[in-house]
Amino acid sequence: MGKTIFLVRHAKAEEGSFHFADFQRELISAGIMQSARMGKKLADLGIPIEAFRTSPAPRAAETARIFAEQIQFPVEQIVPIQGLYDGGPRAYLAAINELPEDVKAVAIFGHNPDITFFGEYLTKQANGGSMDKGSFVHLKVLPSLSWAEVGSKTCEFVAYHTPKQSD
Repeated sequence: MGKTIFLVRHAKAEEGSFHFADFQRELISAGIMQSARMGKKLADLGIPIEAFRTSPAPRAAETARIFAEQIQFPVEQIVPIQGLYDGGPRAYLAAINELPEDVKAVAIFGHNPDITFFGEYLTKQANGGSMDKGSFVHLKVLPSLSWAEVGSKTCEFVAYHTPKQSD
């Protein structure tokens, strides 16, 4: 089996406010439900995911936790990476390039616009704009590449799954 990447944008969260920092925003109830539905959709694909990497921002980390519960991934094995909050697409690439070779599938949880740009960078295929909240992109790494070799145009687009499709 080849390597698989799932790029997941966090689900619906609180609107920004002058009362608290953007980093602190949490999922709203609609985002919690959205995460559960989309996590189930990911589980239904039947691809065992051995690694979860997430932005430490509460809205992304909560989305990752709910997805993990849906696919029965151990929540305590979710790895937060600061750069997935504010490090740009290069931080997403570093998270991929540092994966151990025994991992065959990874889910990366983050934020726009970086996560959308990163998906386009890996495939050079635009998804028609910004990823929807709670959506995920399914990518396959080109055969025989190591995680350290993943970069521009090294992945094949498989599918784009949105909450609207599962309503």
